[in-house]
Amino acid sequence: MSLRASQVTAVLVVGIIGVLIPGLQPQLLGALALEGKLSAAALGGLATAELLAMGIAAGAAGFVLPAGRLRAIAAIAAIATGAVDLATPHVSGSAMFALRVAAGLGEGVLIWIAIGFIVRTTRPDRWSGIYLALQTLAQFALASVIGLYAAGSLGGFTALGVVTVAAAAVVPWMPDGYATTVSEGASQMPPRRGLIALLGVLLYLAFIVALWVYVEPLALQRGVPIAQVHLIAPLSLAMQVLGAGAATLLAGRLPPRATLVAVGMVNLALLVAMVAGPPSLFIAASAAFGFLWLFALPFQVPLVIAADPGRRAALLIGGAQLVGSSLGPLLASGLVEDGNVAPVAWFGAACLGVGVAALLGAGSTRAAR
Repeated sequence: MSLRASQVTAVLVVGIIGVLIPGLQPQLLGALALEGKLSAAALGGLATAELLAMGIAAGAAGFVLPAGRLRAIAAIAAIATGAVDLATPHVSGSAMFALRVAAGLGEGVLIWIAIGFIVRTTRPDRWSGIYLALQTLAQFALASVIGLYAAGSLGGFTALGVVTVAAAAVVPWMPDGYATTVSEGASQMPPRRGLIALLGVLLYLAFIVALWVYVEPLALQRGVPIAQVHLIAPLSLAMQVLGAGAATLLAGRLPPRATLVAVGMVNLALLVAMVAGPPSLFIAASAAFGFLWLFALPFQVPLVIAADPGRRAALLIGGAQLVGSSLGPLLASGLVEDGNVAPVAWFGAACLGVGVAALLGAGSTRAAR
């Protein structure tokens, strides 16, 4: 697919703004809880509900929205989502849940637009790395602005709402549709192998985010000093950016199958180091975990495409990632008893092993034959 640089930039901007909230949820939802607008018990449920809505919308948009009206869809989604962000700090209870689910649906549509471009390129793995690196930088930048200049839920959600509405400004530079390079026959549902590959993506993200949500409690349980625990999040975020950048440079030069196997083995070693190794290794292990988090994701794209050469499954990657990101912590929370969070790591190891196996099996040349 051939697009002008201005069109590619506009599409990526829209997609990046759609995926800002996962990086801001601890900050924004934490502010709501501190202000008494959201109970601590409801915080996790609200975060899960929005991520699930994002995943469902990113996956379902291709089935219900016209692919030839991207400008109008992007403008409506950005303005409506921004309006919901602006309204969020002024409500509470069930109204807040309804607003954040609505925001998730709009955000998922914006992500769908970016994914639609990425999977239609000749180098989707490289473009996926670029998208991941840019979205992480954008999350870091907005989180920094909110932390420095827009404290509290009102300032934070106002900043997010203004940025989201501003996405409509780039809509005139977007293409109004994409060239049809994806097989779209009578049935748009991916074949069985494509669904298995998507299950692998879902489980891989379930592993990642389940461990990420509980990494600080796990560090404290392992005896890591509190001053070092506070370094985990910013250090991991920096390493995520480096991981996405490295994947962008190496995509197409490293074999996807061997890379995912190697990354999976290293991740398993990191899990063991976090749970059973000396506390002095924990920070280094968590930093390496952050690097591999985004480094591995672009290498999954070629395997999903190999599982479904029509690229119908590839269009659903964003939805699978978001659903996995929401279900992982939700399922892992049931394993935490009496403050012991170590079982979360073993849950993550199981998701990692099955997820990688599903991707490798579905995307193998033998399976294709």
